[in-house]
Amino acid sequence: MTWLIWRQHRTEVCVLGLLVGLFGIALLVLGAQAHDLFPGGAARCAGMAGVDEACTASFRRLDDEYGDVENLLAAFYLLPVVIGAFLGAPLLARELEDGTWQLAWTQAVPRTRWLAAKLAALAGVTVALTGAFTAVLTWFRRPFDVWEGRFEYDAFDLEGLVPVAYALFAFGVATAAGAILRRSLPAFGVAFGAFLAARMSVALLARPAYATPLTTVEPVPVGGSKGQVGPGFVPGFADWVIERGYADATGRRLSSAEYYELEAAANQAGTNLNQFLQARGVQRFGVYHPADRFWTFQLIEATLFVTVAAVLIGVVVWRVRHRVV
Repeated sequence: MTWLIWRQHRTEVCVLGLLVGLFGIALLVLGAQAHDLFPGGAARCAGMAGVDEACTASFRRLDDEYGDVENLLAAFYLLPVVIGAFLGAPLLARELEDGTWQLAWTQAVPRTRWLAAKLAALAGVTVALTGAFTAVLTWFRRPFDVWEGRFEYDAFDLEGLVPVAYALFAFGVATAAGAILRRSLPAFGVAFGAFLAARMSVALLARPAYATPLTTVEPVPVGGSKGQVGPGFVPGFADWVIERGYADATGRRLSSAEYYELEAAANQAGTNLNQFLQARGVQRFGVYHPADRFWTFQLIEATLFVTVAAVLIGVVVWRVRHRVV
């Protein structure tokens, strides 16, 4: 079975292996140069941007020299999907498309064992390739994580457990779609579209609700020519801010229109804005998830995607075992 699986899927495995290898080498080279910008190690500069001159200079050079690379890598959250879908789409669809299932399922190896071997082998390759690339990408992004935190979308979706979960989800969707549609290319497209829809829904709606966010409130500071610090604040440089703004003395959150009305009134009166707001009991608030929830959120989201993948694989197994194609 192992030799047969390799013969059938060696093209996909080799192409993906080469792709991951090339990207990995490029990231290792660029990452070594980026890490060299921090002689004492990037971790030493955590939260020190704007405080320590050496760290500030290093972060400035990091942004100038590698900011475009970081922006480009944000699109790499799709690579696990490509890996999973590229391996899952032809798993059954190719057999059904070419008619070779009639031969494969009438040999000495039972169809359930045949399917289990293919699923285990290709899912294992999916995990191995995605895990290797995620490890290299996480190492490359370390200086950026120290600067920006790991809850940013271009970090959370590329690091930790979720890339492997995304790949397995795409693998499960592509395999199930291939079994139903009997065509590899449409199955790949379905997996790609399903992931985009699921990921956007989860990131925008579910992820912020994995835990109850914390809320902090502080008085509006007084000082400066305008004294305007902006609509809210970040409790910690690595925390994930969900919402920030201003609230009145009773705690009711002000809308943007209400804030601009107060700003206009302060300007009309020729008064320092922050003094004007403080005199009226206006406070700044921030709703956020602390940085130490990163791994908890990673585990929740990874479990969600892997569970859906397992259900889809279960549907595929049931279909192969109980239906004559």
